Amino acid sequence: MKQFITVIALIGVLFSCKNTGENKKEDQSAVAETVGDGTTDEVKTNYVPIDSDEALIAASLMAAPEESRAGCKVIGYNMAGEFVTLREGDNEFIVLADDPNKSGFNAACYHKSLEPFMARGRELRAEGKTAPEIFEIREEEAKSGQLDMGTPGATLHIYYGQSELYDPETSKVEGAHYRYVVYLPFATAASTGLPERPIAPNHPWIMNPGTHRAHIMISPLPEDNN
Repeated sequence: MKQFITVIALIGVLFSCKNTGENKKEDQSAVAETVGDGTTDEVKTNYVPIDSDEALIAASLMAAPEESRAGCKVIGYNMAGEFVTLREGDNEFIVLADDPNKSGFNAACYHKSLEPFMARGRELRAEGKTAPEIFEIREEEAKSGQLDMGTPGATLHIYYGQSELYDPETSKVEGAHYRYVVYLPFATAASTGLPERPIAPNHPWIMNPGTHRAHIMISPLPEDNN
């Protein structure tokens, strides 16, 4: 009887050791996965300040469609604070670079037919005009035909965010998002069938309807940066 009890006890001890070993392996596996995830996160972080004209151009070009970036003209303020042509181009797009003297990041890419409208706005701002004054002046000039509003349906691409850091390998700005504006001067909700306010995230709507600045707003949902 004593021998039988001893055998049973030994079996119990061996079974306990086996379970302990299996649990340890599972714990080690979980730790390895956690360490691996941490290493991956560190590798993904490669953001540095935009501190040169070359970096400014590269990051601002992200506003343009990928297939068109090589031929875009780039204008805007350089790192010295001068408004210049940062790079010549030969396609249908003009990129307005981020202003390095302003916080955050905001670059735009627009169809070249919109340049008279855009240039007039820059000119009026340089004269010290307020946003409402600029709107009224361009409204009158567009209605009279003095101001060319470009090709109906011409598009503005905006690449913006709060960070001033970018990845030199990809040119992506940390946490930046896209927004698109399709200009349809004097269009209305009735003429387009679009609502005058977004009915849900990522839905198009018409802003400034019935005016020279009437445009379709499209704001894609932010990418998951995690």
